[in-house]
Amino acid sequence: MNEELLADYQQKFTCGFAQAKEVFPACIEDAHNTLSPEGVKAYMDGANFLCKIGMGVEPVLIYLEIMPEIARHIGRGTMKMVADYSYTLARSPNKKALIPFLNSLSSICRRIDTIEELQHYFDILEEYIDKTQTVIHGHHSIHESPGMVPLLNSMPQLISKLCLNGIRNFIDYGARNYLNAPDEQIAYFALESHDAKSIITRERRGTTFKDVERHLDMLKECMWECDLPMQTFSTAFDQLRKPVPYLDERLIAVPDVYDSENGVSGLDRYRAMLAHMMAHKTWSSKLMADNYAPHMQLFISTFEDCRVEYLAIQKYPGLKNLFLALHPYPEKGACDDSKQSCLRYRATRLSRTLMDENFDPENELLEEFRARFHEIMQEKGENASTADMATLGSSFYVKTRKQSSDSQPSVFFDDTEVSYRDDNRYFWFHYEEYDEPDELMPNEYENEEMLVDNDGGLPPRHYHEWDYLSDSYRPDWATVYERLHPSADAGKIDRLMAKHDDLAKRLKKMIEMLKPQNKKRIRFQEEGEELDLDIALRSVIDFKSGQAPDPRINYSHTTDSRNIAVMLLVDTSQSLNERNRETGQTLLELSEEALAITAWTVDQLGDKFAIAGFSSDTRHEVRYQHIKGYSERYTDEVKARIAAMEASYSTRMGAAMRHAAHYLEGQQAEKKLMLILTDGEPADIDSKDPQMLIQDTHKAVEELKSKGIYSYCITLDPNADEYVETIFDNHYTVIDHVEKLPEQLPQVFMKLTN
Repeated sequence: MNEELLADYQQKFTCGFAQAKEVFPACIEDAHNTLSPEGVKAYMDGANFLCKIGMGVEPVLIYLEIMPEIARHIGRGTMKMVADYSYTLARSPNKKALIPFLNSLSSICRRIDTIEELQHYFDILEEYIDKTQTVIHGHHSIHESPGMVPLLNSMPQLISKLCLNGIRNFIDYGARNYLNAPDEQIAYFALESHDAKSIITRERRGTTFKDVERHLDMLKECMWECDLPMQTFSTAFDQLRKPVPYLDERLIAVPDVYDSENGVSGLDRYRAMLAHMMAHKTWSSKLMADNYAPHMQLFISTFEDCRVEYLAIQKYPGLKNLFLALHPYPEKGACDDSKQSCLRYRATRLSRTLMDENFDPENELLEEFRARFHEIMQEKGENASTADMATLGSSFYVKTRKQSSDSQPSVFFDDTEVSYRDDNRYFWFHYEEYDEPDELMPNEYENEEMLVDNDGGLPPRHYHEWDYLSDSYRPDWATVYERLHPSADAGKIDRLMAKHDDLAKRLKKMIEMLKPQNKKRIRFQEEGEELDLDIALRSVIDFKSGQAPDPRINYSHTTDSRNIAVMLLVDTSQSLNERNRETGQTLLELSEEALAITAWTVDQLGDKFAIAGFSSDTRHEVRYQHIKGYSERYTDEVKARIAAMEASYSTRMGAAMRHAAHYLEGQQAEKKLMLILTDGEPADIDSKDPQMLIQDTHKAVEELKSKGIYSYCITLDPNADEYVETIFDNHYTVIDHVEKLPEQLPQVFMKLTN
């Protein structure tokens, strides 16, 4: 651009800020070289306009820097759109968001392609502002949206993981659920809260681990005979070190989401990753990392990765095409070792050479080590060892080492990542004297009995909660803390049973009728205990008449037993402290009596059963009190826990049901029954919409039904008709005269299980 044209542009740039005038020549030259004359005019009009909106020089400087690239990518119409929306923000209560808005714009525009999409983005921001701006009472003024600035600061990260509709759903969730909690709203949009990470995972495109977890578990257990649990890590957030899959002695860590890559689906990427790590578990042995230089470890790891994959392919040949489709194809000469360290590049080319017989490395040394590797594998097969690969890797490093460039701080990374491979911590170990771990973090997948803390509790569990307004789940919304119920005087329960002696006698007669008969005859058996004369005679007649006789001429016996597992889930919320006018007892005392009699009844029938109480103090603390487990017998210890029951807090029923189902689902039984005893509708102090927890509990009932669990509610609320049918359909009983609860509850149970 000549000086005359530059002077013309400078004359038309009417901004009075000295800093803007200083950077203008470089910016206008960039715009002139990449934009049409109309585009340059729109660029200058936008810059001049932003100088006059009263927000200082910074918006102008950002605009001058970012807009040529944006306009070149999307079109010159973006100039006026950005300037106009900047003015809108500057004149609103959210004017502090102007600088974050402009700073994040380049990241947004690199991920979209049209003016319509940019307008869609602006509309999403406006929707958020409309939902979260608040009117200050008595002043008729509007307060800023508390999460606007952190949202825009987080936008580059969000747009790298979500499409615009995903961002809209993410914002809508935060605006709706934290409308009256500004601090939590700020933490959510700053991506600091657990909820934010859960929603991003849910909205991401690709295959989530939860979608394929059952399939991968089957592969792991059936094809590799491995029972290690799998645990996810998030790939949705920028971290100093990009997380990669890993395998250790306790678990398998996998990404929460996989997008398709090189035409390979997310599911197949999970399969390749799992196969690679299972191959390490099957064939790798330990190496002491302290014996090898860090650069040497890289090449030893490469040989060992290729060895276990070679063996996995021998076992399952279909893995070869999958591995090669995901393996980089680094071109010769792509890395200049005079400028960067080419260690990773050399390791990736080595790996491709060893794995792909059709790959031409155009390098004699790579050909030599390819031949040596395959000679060992063909000669030794599964007897080839990790130590053999250590020898090859050490030799390869010594022959390819470049002292002047290998240790350069700048490392060549392009096309060098083998995304399905783990970090090889499984076979590397370090010897460090006196290095003992200060803290062992519990693994939630281990046997829960081993995880009881000093207070008798288990680690918290997180459960989704259904939001009927958005027709979607709130991920990991409710936190359930399970504790062993305290104990009191077990004799109290014995005295209650004595009080209800007449009822116990009547129940005992019903129990005798329901108890399984000793034996049941099974006919039509080819081999059995005794000859079935009727069938035998018929077979003789068939034989003499020239027809093929029925060989099933025996019968055998089996025990005709009930095969039922029951969960008695008891609401212990504050409202149970109310007294019954007829008896003077609290509802809690009546529930205690009913529970004791029902537990005795179930025990007499011989059914497997567990008992738990629940209450809640917001979604962050749903209390689940363990009273009796399936493996426990109905002893004085259990009676003592029933005798100590107390009522407090609220009734977040859906989370408690999901947690109870966690135990009931694991029982081997033909029929699984969850019997819920409550005195009111689901409610909690942090849920303002009364329908929210009602609808969530109904969703929990549907979830349990899909798992083969039958839910039934016994309610003491005389007004239950208003909501109980919504939750349980017709699977409920309303007990109007609560003093009859001890009599009716066990009878309802026996009818349900007859």
